[in-house]
Amino acid sequence: MGRTAGRSPEDTRRALLESAGEVIRTRGLNASLDDIARHAGVSKGGLIYHFASKDELLLELARSVLARFRDDVAARLDPADDAPGRFTRAYIRALLAPVEDEVAARREMALISQLSTVPAVAALVAADTTELNDEFAADGLPPDVLTLVTAAADGVSIAPMWGGTVATADHRELEKRLIQLTRRPELWQSLPWTP
Repeated sequence: MGRTAGRSPEDTRRALLESAGEVIRTRGLNASLDDIARHAGVSKGGLIYHFASKDELLLELARSVLARFRDDVAARLDPADDAPGRFTRAYIRALLAPVEDEVAARREMALISQLSTVPAVAALVAADTTELNDEFAADGLPPDVLTLVTAAADGVSIAPMWGGTVATADHRELEKRLIQLTRRPELWQSLPWTP
């Protein structure tokens, strides 16, 4: 079949990645290239034109998921904020932002979890995590404050995976308080249980 009429190569590639995500979420990593191509409305040859192998497709799918999150963090950087912790605040905002479609958020988390079982994807995720940790280290916050606020945001952000939500007033208050800790790290250091 080749390229579907009316679709640009970029549109076809995007459709293939979306289809791969949907098929893998429902059928698992054993889903075939035929299944993915059929779901995207292209021939297997059309899929192979864009992605030479299933491994290449899975890697690109993982890259797209990671890039969406990185884009979300970048979009939440405050251009007027030049104080230490600027990147960390954007990260907190991205993780704790109310999600319009919590089912889609849950699917995205499940997808990256499944993809991370593929060794090449696990290596990609590890490299992305190292890069993220380097950005945190350069952000200028005391390590204990950074650990506290990122661990809290990371933990709360996975609530949709278990059927929870991050769209409550309590979550907005938590986001506000975590951001306050990045602006005034001495608040954290003055707590009696600080080592």
